[in-house]
Amino acid sequence: MKFRRSKSEEAGNQADVDTEQVSSEDEQGEQDGPVTGAAAPTVTGPRHQGPWDSAEVQVDDEDPTNVDLGGLIVTGRPGLELRLQVDEASQQVAAVLLVGKEGAVELRPFAAPRNTDIWDDIRRQIAAETTRRGGTATEAEGVYGKELKVMMPVTTPDGKNATQPSRVLGISGPRWLLRATLLGRPAVEAQEDGDVEAALRDVVVVRGNAPMAPGDPLPLNMPANAQPMRQPEG
Repeated sequence: MKFRRSKSEEAGNQADVDTEQVSSEDEQGEQDGPVTGAAAPTVTGPRHQGPWDSAEVQVDDEDPTNVDLGGLIVTGRPGLELRLQVDEASQQVAAVLLVGKEGAVELRPFAAPRNTDIWDDIRRQIAAETTRRGGTATEAEGVYGKELKVMMPVTTPDGKNATQPSRVLGISGPRWLLRATLLGRPAVEAQEDGDVEAALRDVVVVRGNAPMAPGDPLPLNMPANAQPMRQPEG
């Protein structure tokens, strides 16, 4: 898996980010199994196949395909590139993108109350912001419950007007909410065995025990083995 810091590829709410590239020390090998390499845990409900909470699985720290980003652990898969959206002002990682040939998923983990689902409020906020920016957001029922199908007007590199579709999911876990935005093919045609969908199911959320206000983003870090690369001149 390759590492890259990049501008946002989502058409929804995004902070400004830089475009500095980041490379890993070595290429990751093939990965066909779950992030833990262990037997699947017993989890009921929409998350019975993942994403997982860190208390539900045993992550192999020696497995080079597991990328520890602090609040998230992701698994390297052939053909996927890991990009980190970095806030230009704070230089903090704001979101994680897993990008393949057919599409991508953007990941943003948040703290949540133990017994309250904050996805309803966040979903309404996303829909309102989408409408304000000239797009449409339609609620639909998905694998993880209610989701948003978003259509946003965009300008293509050649200056033409177009519409970009995305699907925004809210996946609830123990004291956390994972906001996953699907782009490209996964936004319009869900495939259970798709590379992006499989990568999403492999994600492990690390909530930690520190007190956090509901809706606060979980801290995300640069991978320990990533080194910044200068942009080509000219």
